[in-house]
Amino acid sequence: YNPWSVLKYVLKAIQSKPEPESFWANTSSNELVVNYIKNADDVMYDEFEMLMQGQSLVKYLKLDLTYQEMDNQDNVYSFLLLTGYLKVISQIDMNTYELIIPNKEVYQIYKNSFMDYFNMYTKERKGQLVTALLEQKVEEAQAILNDILFKDISYYDNSEAFYHGFLVGLMQEYGISSNKESGEGRLDIFIKPRRADRKVIVIECKHSQKESEIVKDSEVGARQIIEKKYLEGIKVNEQREAIGYGIAFYKKRCIVTAALK
Repeated sequence: YNPWSVLKYVLKAIQSKPEPESFWANTSSNELVVNYIKNADDVMYDEFEMLMQGQSLVKYLKLDLTYQEMDNQDNVYSFLLLTGYLKVISQIDMNTYELIIPNKEVYQIYKNSFMDYFNMYTKERKGQLVTALLEQKVEEAQAILNDILFKDISYYDNSEAFYHGFLVGLMQEYGISSNKESGEGRLDIFIKPRRADRKVIVIECKHSQKESEIVKDSEVGARQIIEKKYLEGIKVNEQREAIGYGIAFYKKRCIVTAALK
């Protein structure tokens, strides 16, 4: 916490016993961080995720910047340092420094900025994802889902339950349920569009232990939908046609396979 936040906390403590709050974060719009997040490339996303996990980055910095240079992506870390969003923990040489997020207060700014941007981004993309699945455009659905995974900075615990929960949370506006009985077993995810003329979407979710197994695991999920007769069960119970997909995940990558007889 910086001196401003400490003073504000002491001021409140005179009258009560408050929990520490984020005061400095409310003195600006934090637009600087948001803009960098929006324009980040693959490398910068990986680096921001490292910072969010408490790791440090070693960067060459230019410390005599002007605001005219702020839009240059090469100067991102220099500006984040000069504006208080990063701090130096060691100097490697004359212009190279090791950087981290300075404290929990600033960490919360990064977290909230990523969350706000991700929620806004996924709101636009998840409708496209559902449409691609309904229209059986497998490659398009796979590309959209991979893009959503890439944009989400999270601490993946690499478990099937995590990715199952991720999909359920992503699709919660579309009449989704999970672990529903159908055919000869319990299907993972069941998406029932509100329009009666649209097909039900069934997803069998798999987590791959290795990246080399991701294609095979998605095929296993698709085959399970057929072998367990999930689609036939939905046709009987819901009086609607259904389509199915096996989706396998490995870290921030996924493969989608259509369940075809």
